[in-house]
Amino acid sequence: MLRPLEEVRNGRFQRSLALATGLGSVVTSAEIYLEHDRAGFGNKVMWWPVLLGPVGAAAGLAGALSERSARTLLPLASAAIVANGLQGTWLHLRGIGDKPGGWSPATLRYNVEMGPPLFAPLLMTMVGGMGLVAAVLRREGASA
Repeated sequence: MLRPLEEVRNGRFQRSLALATGLGSVVTSAEIYLEHDRAGFGNKVMWWPVLLGPVGAAAGLAGALSERSARTLLPLASAAIVANGLQGTWLHLRGIGDKPGGWSPATLRYNVEMGPPLFAPLLMTMVGGMGLVAAVLRREGASA
């Protein structure tokens, strides 16, 4: 049996998931920057997920290098990312509702397609969730 597969089956992939969280934070915040820049950063809250990207990246890297960081810094940063992702989901839902016609059946499809991206903040929430899961996993190479 392949050792990496065995590690995953035994819940020992903290380093890998911490790195995935860091990389996901960078990619997600870059995409958010481009989308929010296109919207002209009309609300100062739009900067928060952009600024949390480097925080998540640093916490993910630290968690991959240090078990202590994976148990302390990574869950703190990840919880902030999850909270901001949920806040973004609420703000995007509100933004769709604020468009002409709001949530009425006649304009719903158009408003969802042309309004703030409905599922984008949930991607950020998932990245933070990966960090929270990584914090409770065992590290690769750890004894049973």
